[in-house]
Amino acid sequence: MSSVFIKNARVIDPANGIDNVLNIYAENGIIKDVSKNEHSADTVLDCSGMIAAPGLVDMHVHLRDPGFTQKEDIITGCNAAAAGGVTSLLAMPNTNPTVDTPETVEYIRKKAENANAKVYVAAAITKCLKSKEPTDIDALFNAGAIALSDDGRPVENTAFMAAAMLKAEKLGMCVTAHCEDLFLADGGKINEGCVSRKLGIKGIPAAAEDAGTAREIALAAAYNVPIHICHVSTKTSVALVRDAKARGVKVTAETAPHYFSMTENKLLEKDADFRMNPPLRTNEDLEEIIKGLCDGTLDAIATDHAPHTPEEKSDFEKAPNGSIGMETSLSAAVTYLVDKGILTFPQLIEKMSLNPAKILGISAGTLSVGSPADIVIFNPDETYTVDVNKLHGKSKNTPFKNMQLKGKVKYTVLSGNIVYKS
Repeated sequence: MSSVFIKNARVIDPANGIDNVLNIYAENGIIKDVSKNEHSADTVLDCSGMIAAPGLVDMHVHLRDPGFTQKEDIITGCNAAAAGGVTSLLAMPNTNPTVDTPETVEYIRKKAENANAKVYVAAAITKCLKSKEPTDIDALFNAGAIALSDDGRPVENTAFMAAAMLKAEKLGMCVTAHCEDLFLADGGKINEGCVSRKLGIKGIPAAAEDAGTAREIALAAAYNVPIHICHVSTKTSVALVRDAKARGVKVTAETAPHYFSMTENKLLEKDADFRMNPPLRTNEDLEEIIKGLCDGTLDAIATDHAPHTPEEKSDFEKAPNGSIGMETSLSAAVTYLVDKGILTFPQLIEKMSLNPAKILGISAGTLSVGSPADIVIFNPDETYTVDVNKLHGKSKNTPFKNMQLKGKVKYTVLSGNIVYKS
């Protein structure tokens, strides 16, 4: 029997309306008490001045395993997760082979058994993400996949997308949609606008994302089934989701820290670590993303953690899209949202833990008695400079490099065990 006692922390648990200085006692990986009570335990952590909250749930992660393990693998990706306070994550299917067979689902789940975060699997909607042939969703579900997505690219065949949404509702799976019209995107590299014109680089119009978002919302409305919109980056997509929610459409949506903290002006540095898809947008888009977080249009903050090697990222125009984010997501959100008075800590934890857990239907996001003892403990006032040489994953392509952020993860507890300590 193993036990851990976290004392004197500011405990924030939005699921139960808790925001108070309390103690947390966990035994054999399960939370047994959240109160002022004292307990003896194998491990005692005095967390005076710190916040203890449900471990973060990152519902958009690329672990690159199988097939691209020079960028990241399941173990190193989960080490990065733990360093950022992430205890549960959803792994996207654009691996090699694609997560389109039960065997690949089983490979990921087995390799993740001893990792420092809980890995949930999003299986592909179409084979090899090519929108030519649908996958066997029942078989993928029976192998343990909890979500469906072709993330990395959109599902071009609308009939396949509709069928996946209908099947997912019956099975209790979540469909997470990469919204992009590839004909409008047409191989663009960065946001289409003044920066792309100044650099002479082909841009991706905001309309590419907006058209994709509109399609998925239309399907959800027509068939009365849920849809989750990934990595929202444009003001129009925010407006589309807001309008759909007002009409009762079963839509949820996420954004990522770089979309509420940076604009396309970062691309003027011609550093490929600031290139991702969807791309960094305008200040108008950023302001609407923040409004969407404030008014509940955007339910969740995820990272779209997308590791690439330094060699791949060395050429600004030829580099693949994507940036890493799990180690900095909480700090970036504290710095750009809480410290600026945009969100409160309980609201932030709701978007980074409780809501993603609800959307995915997993046992996480709360400190309720009987829940898994998955806990992030952080110092809300501690500042630090992001040093890529101290990151815990294989890749270094963070847009937050060399930036000073506030809110430092001190401990991450997974199933009652400390898996990260700073």
